[in-house]
Amino acid sequence: MSDVTPDAEPTPRAEPTPRVEPTPRVEPVETPTRRPKRLRGVVESLLSIVLGMEAGVLLFVTIYLFGAKVLEPGVAWGAGLASVVVVSLLAGLQRHQWAVIAGAVVQLGLIALGILAPAMFVIGAIFAAIWLWCYVKARSIEKMRAAASTSVE
Repeated sequence: MSDVTPDAEPTPRAEPTPRVEPTPRVEPVETPTRRPKRLRGVVESLLSIVLGMEAGVLLFVTIYLFGAKVLEPGVAWGAGLASVVVVSLLAGLQRHQWAVIAGAVVQLGLIALGILAPAMFVIGAIFAAIWLWCYVKARSIEKMRAAASTSVE
């Protein structure tokens, strides 16, 4: 008969080892090469910062012109937000000479806003002075860098 008693524990069976499939060979995929990041000039950087701050000021002027009922609501918001968008776009395009000139025209526009909001005569003049100082200082820094790079070579 059987040698197994009902109280005896069964012998554990060995689990079969799962078969491991070899990893398929993956060929390296050529990633598209990125062109090197363009170095921003000092003029571009500083004038972009000034125009970015001016875009914020224009937003607050828009709110003032609407709240003080200086202009009709549609005109205040339409012209104000359009000017914020244009100045913001100009901030990103300062690498072009035409955009630098357009940025200088924006300075005159900020001063001219004093007709609608008298405080803008002062604020516009301050921003125009900052703009001019940044332009002059950045040009001198770029000239010094150019002279230093030619003397090293």
